[in-house]
Amino acid sequence: MLSSAIKWGEPPPALPAGARLAVISGDPGKAAPFTIRVQTPAGYRIAPHWHPTEEHLTVLSGTASIGMGEKSDQAAMQDVSVGGYVLVPAEMRHSFMAKTAVTFQLHGIGPFAINYVNPADDPSKK
Repeated sequence: MLSSAIKWGEPPPALPAGARLAVISGDPGKAAPFTIRVQTPAGYRIAPHWHPTEEHLTVLSGTASIGMGEKSDQAAMQDVSVGGYVLVPAEMRHSFMAKTAVTFQLHGIGPFAINYVNPADDPSKK
């Protein structure tokens, strides 16, 4: 897909405001392969959450920090910079923080869903 053909839009309600998302291929809501790209500003955070399927994350620009576990511990998060890749197994609790403005690509087998460890962290419930 040419960069000029990518259609950026608002993320689903389960993600905090401020990000932009583009579906590159497939349909994340179906039980089939998909690829999405996400752009976030510096400081953007996603509270501890999990997905029912594997998540494959590749950083395309900027630096993100990924933390594993049910609590967000910034000191224990690991930086992932351009070209870095993280495989998050199904149901692994993890959190995300953009250290700089970051663009990352996610791919996996859907349906893609975000389940927050603490339901009060779910932006779609606010």
